[in-house]
Amino acid sequence: MLDENRLAVLNCVCDTIVPSLPRESDPTGFWSRSAADTGADQAVAQTIGEMPALDQAGMAELLDGLAMQNFTALSQASREQILTNMSLANRQAAIGVGALTQLTLFFHYGLPPNPAWEQFGFPGPTSPPPDVEKSIHPLSPADGEALEADVVVVGSGAGGGVIAARLAEAGLRVIVLEAGGYFNEADFDQTELNGFARMYWRGGPTYTADYNVSLQAGSCLGGGTVINWTNCLKPKPWVRQEWADEYGLEDVNTPDFDRHVDSVWERIKVNDQCSELNQTQKTWIDTAEQLGWSWHKTDRNWDPEKHDPRVAGLMGWGDQSGAKQSTLKTYLEDAVANGAEIIVGCQAERVLVENGRAAGVEAITESGRVTIRAPRVVVAGGALESPALLLRSGIGGPAVGKHLRLHPCTLIFASYADDQEAWWGPPHAAVVDQFDQGLENDGYGFLIEGAQYTTGLGGSAIPFTTAEQHREVMAGYANGSITINLTRERGGGQVLIDGDGRSLPLYSLDDPRDIANVHFGLEQQVRLHHAAGANQIYALATGMPGWRVGDDLEAFVDRVHRIPLRAGGAKLFSAHQMGTCRMGSDPETSVADPRGELHDTPEVWIGDGSAFPTPSGTNPMITIMSLASRTAEKILEQADATRTAGQQTEAAA
Repeated sequence: MLDENRLAVLNCVCDTIVPSLPRESDPTGFWSRSAADTGADQAVAQTIGEMPALDQAGMAELLDGLAMQNFTALSQASREQILTNMSLANRQAAIGVGALTQLTLFFHYGLPPNPAWEQFGFPGPTSPPPDVEKSIHPLSPADGEALEADVVVVGSGAGGGVIAARLAEAGLRVIVLEAGGYFNEADFDQTELNGFARMYWRGGPTYTADYNVSLQAGSCLGGGTVINWTNCLKPKPWVRQEWADEYGLEDVNTPDFDRHVDSVWERIKVNDQCSELNQTQKTWIDTAEQLGWSWHKTDRNWDPEKHDPRVAGLMGWGDQSGAKQSTLKTYLEDAVANGAEIIVGCQAERVLVENGRAAGVEAITESGRVTIRAPRVVVAGGALESPALLLRSGIGGPAVGKHLRLHPCTLIFASYADDQEAWWGPPHAAVVDQFDQGLENDGYGFLIEGAQYTTGLGGSAIPFTTAEQHREVMAGYANGSITINLTRERGGGQVLIDGDGRSLPLYSLDDPRDIANVHFGLEQQVRLHHAAGANQIYALATGMPGWRVGDDLEAFVDRVHRIPLRAGGAKLFSAHQMGTCRMGSDPETSVADPRGELHDTPEVWIGDGSAFPTPSGTNPMITIMSLASRTAEKILEQADATRTAGQQTEAAA
């Protein structure tokens, strides 16, 4: 697809995004270094070669269009203008140019070991991966093999891991299917590119099908708990009440549910002893206090005896120290200790149904097809994959895939006078919860939090206007501070499946109340950084709207409120996906009943964040795990009832 002519144009595009820009003072070579110098152009070409055929064809068409304009022979300014013009031509051209731009920046600043790290003051990985033996030994079924179990759990993350452990502990034969691979400390090289490629859904940040939101989700044994930022927040009282009053989860709003929350809290060793504030978080937390805003230090599932703040700063690519108490280190080990079996690299294709009831799962592994026969199936593949599995299986009812909630996040990048050392320490050591009730004081508000330090993703997230302006911002990256506003939204999106049965998420932020809340969140982030003494403040949105010392702050705030919250406007991110197989009393508007069992297919249970009736409004791990503990209990209660009924029938006979 990329012949010699197209490669020449592609290389020129990459060097247009990141050209050599000589400066009189350039001690680290930061300004003079082009995309070709770091190998970013080769990495982009390789990535295009690995794209689906349709996307490759689109890229080829784009490169051919540039060639027709004699792109490689033009000046830097003319090439930048042509890329801008093409972005304005139509939506597909804008997507193509945007993809080439972001990929170039991602690889230029992310390929390890990266020469730009010296400019950023980023030391990179702390050490080589340690030699740690894997404690779990997955099954490797042969092509066509059929296995039997009492329950098959699809997914091994926050929900699936807990349910597998609880059911195995009760004596059930459990088989866990995980689509991703099995990685532990020996695999965690602390680099961004390998972390994304190995342990994230579809290899890293992936846009919704409408390109409105960039999604990040875990895809490995242990799921998102292996790569998340360990922010442990208990489900809020107003959320519990809403789920009980409006969706029928009555026990969730009673002290009995606290039992599940507390057991999870204890098992994953949640504590507040490992939440040191790095300089960037200290800057805005000190200011929040001065403004009278409510905030708190985070509780984290992190072993204090193994804690190292430098290692904690790289936890998004896996934790070398073994301090992170993910399901991989806790519940999955518990499950295996009680006889559970695990298959990794195993994509569940469909749920088997016989006589209207669960009968097992058909799946694909590297070796071929495998069938797991089981009278109970727990669907816990996450809110992006669980609905796709149900849709492929033709079960779940009319609400499957609907009500996708993402906690959409917008970002502010602020630059200060001094190095913020944002790479040091846990990304989430504090949360500003001043605005969690929202503009209407109804619990639909937002949290202000920090973000994992990245150079590749960070460089590609900063909007490109011109090569020189983008390089100017990146030259001061060491002094940068990024905040997000995590919004609890009322509206939502949907997960469909494409012609190949693959998950196809769509999401548009169009509820007027959500739009008002997100813009208000952007404003409060701006005011927070302004009060903290930032020299420059940027909204991460097309055109890179910015403020500098001496500019009119209120004019900038007004501009922020006019940023469209979609593709072509603000960059929206999501690390929390929820609601696509939600629980509720009404089979028309929910997939599972208030216990977690499908309305239309007995003994198929939902065991992950897709079960949330509405978004949690908090980092959802603890809520997912607590609901999963509750669901496991419901499964066992039903199993006991079924067993008792069978015994009574036998006795009567």
